[in-house]
Amino acid sequence: MSRWKTEAHFSSWLGLCPDNRISGDRVLRRGTRRVINRAATALRMAATTLLRSQSYLGAQYRHLRTKPGAPKAITAMAHRLARLLYRMLKYGQQYVDKGAAYYEERNRRQQIEFLKKKAVQLGLQVTPTQA
Repeated sequence: MSRWKTEAHFSSWLGLCPDNRISGDRVLRRGTRRVINRAATALRMAATTLLRSQSYLGAQYRHLRTKPGAPKAITAMAHRLARLLYRMLKYGQQYVDKGAAYYEERNRRQQIEFLKKKAVQLGLQVTPTQA
């Protein structure tokens, strides 16, 4: 892993990071670079298998898939997997999966906090009730 200084360099080499080209206020090109790379292909294939996975990454992929769509979610998750792989190989860190339930509960808490802040902005008061 000494060939790449950071995980950003590694992701860029794989062609999984955003390549936004902007001139002034105009966006000339956005998305990822076209790269023929077997490692990137393998990471994309691994990302597609997360759909049925009951892991933290699987829950994150399913959540991402609802907004921008499957192709962008696959690229985003392949990018995340590349960063995890880089850290595991370079620093010897272990990946500890927290599970899909942890992600969903965390996401639920974030939504509640967002709604509370939005209610305060609108001058409303929220009282939570158990469903």
